[in-house]
Amino acid sequence: MKPGFLRFVSLALLLALIIATIPISVSAQTPAITVEPGSVVTDSPKTITVRSTDFVFVEGSTAVILEGYGALTTTFQTASVVTATVPVDVPATSYIVTVSTGAASVSCAAACLTVSAPPPTSAPGPVVRPLIGVQTYRTKPQPVQYGQDFKLTVKLRNEGGAHAYNVQATFTSTDYLPVKNGGVEIIGDLTAGNSVTLDQPMVVGSYATGYVSVDMTVSYNDASGTAYSEKFTLNLESIGGVGSGSYATATPTGVKSSQLVITSYRASLDPLQPGEQFSLAMTVENTGNAGAQRVTMIVGGGGTSGGSSNGTPEPGGGGVSGGGGEFTNFAPVGASNVQTLGDLPAGGKVQASQNLIVNVSTNPGAYPMKVTFSYLNPKGEVVNDEQVITLLVYSLPSVDISFYRPPDPFFVGQPGALPIQVVNLGKRLSVLGTMKVEAANGTIENGTSLVGSLDAGGYFTLDAMVTPEQSGKMTLDITIDYTDDFNQARTITKQLEIEVMEGEPMMEPGMEGGGGGGEVVPMPVEEKPLQKVWRFILGLLGLDSAPPSNNDPGIAPEGEEIQPLPGPKPGSGKG
Repeated sequence: MKPGFLRFVSLALLLALIIATIPISVSAQTPAITVEPGSVVTDSPKTITVRSTDFVFVEGSTAVILEGYGALTTTFQTASVVTATVPVDVPATSYIVTVSTGAASVSCAAACLTVSAPPPTSAPGPVVRPLIGVQTYRTKPQPVQYGQDFKLTVKLRNEGGAHAYNVQATFTSTDYLPVKNGGVEIIGDLTAGNSVTLDQPMVVGSYATGYVSVDMTVSYNDASGTAYSEKFTLNLESIGGVGSGSYATATPTGVKSSQLVITSYRASLDPLQPGEQFSLAMTVENTGNAGAQRVTMIVGGGGTSGGSSNGTPEPGGGGVSGGGGEFTNFAPVGASNVQTLGDLPAGGKVQASQNLIVNVSTNPGAYPMKVTFSYLNPKGEVVNDEQVITLLVYSLPSVDISFYRPPDPFFVGQPGALPIQVVNLGKRLSVLGTMKVEAANGTIENGTSLVGSLDAGGYFTLDAMVTPEQSGKMTLDITIDYTDDFNQARTITKQLEIEVMEGEPMMEPGMEGGGGGGEVVPMPVEEKPLQKVWRFILGLLGLDSAPPSNNDPGIAPEGEEIQPLPGPKPGSGKG
């Protein structure tokens, strides 16, 4: 081995020894986090992003905490990024942000998030706008009449705080017709706090009495071009026709029209109950001032078809539609619900009737029924006048009042039982009130009782007592009070007859039951031994040896005198 190589190896070993003896200092890197953005304004919830270096976020257990406030709602993004929401209630200050995973945590070295409150908002000031209203209005003349021209005067005022521009008023009404300007008044500009008066010419276009309304719409703009609109209802007084002097009359002079009205009606049965047939009689009157031709009455509602658009019947057309009426509770019987009444002049009357039946399923109540009158007016137009009448349906109790067994014979002056029974024969439950039994020629005891509710087929018994005062036929008056379906008091009455015989005398002890004049029946008495011996001796002598009775003293007790005995009776001795 060469000396140079040895020197090289020696120097390398020496250098390694020197390096090994030199201490080496190693420092670990400290984890850190950053927050973006670093400042937020809490006018609404804000989201911040937290990033880490050398710190691992754990999904499901990582939370962002503001020192001095608490934890925020945190959302895991990655192992080094999470987001959190700063609510609006976080106080405005600077915060140190800490991220915790439960097992470890890391914080920013100094305050790294600044929270600022939103700037105060100033309250809005009052809105200044024009505002137009009606100050007064009137008509000239006042009141107005049918066919008359009049002037409607309205005073408008701008109650707002700004000028109104392009002001115009529009008048509309079904009874009053505007003239000359088409119902539009152009006013122009109206400054704040000022008024303007406008006159609208009109004419009364239809016959009316009382107050009739006119609608007035006012439209305008402010200085910025904003549009406004106000609507007002003006009520004007009308008294009918011009110069008629009788403005309460329903039909004015000069207007020809027909009007068919049912002025009265009645049912042949009162009250009406389910399952009953009845006749409905009606009085139909033409209250108009024109005749009605070819009048057709349709019970239940309907009409006549086949006319043209202007109401005039076309050749080959026509027809009556009465099948679409309401027949749930009342149905026609014996004839259809359509009848021809002929012609009816103005002011004329006609009697009409319809046979109907109440449906068995109809419940008690008030039921409206529509009746239509279809006819031709003087112009040949088809007119349908509809009327509504109301029929009341009751469900009254159906009961039988009788004796539930044949009563015992009745005698004058002697009390007897009345076995009375009330049976509900109806199909519904009935609630009855007090039952009372009365008689004109007798006295009733226990003759009043409350019946109460009876199911269908149920019964109630009352055992009353009657003491007749005279013989012959006796009538019992039975009444039961109750309240019907319309809360009206009603009474059920029934009469039962009984036969009263002459009274028998009351039986006394020791008397026969055959009436007065019978002989006295001896009553046996207790015998003493001496009396029995004496009767034996009398028998041996052929004398009466019958046991003593209450009227046959026999042997008197000791110390008393023996009464004489009666003689022998025929046939009493031994032969």
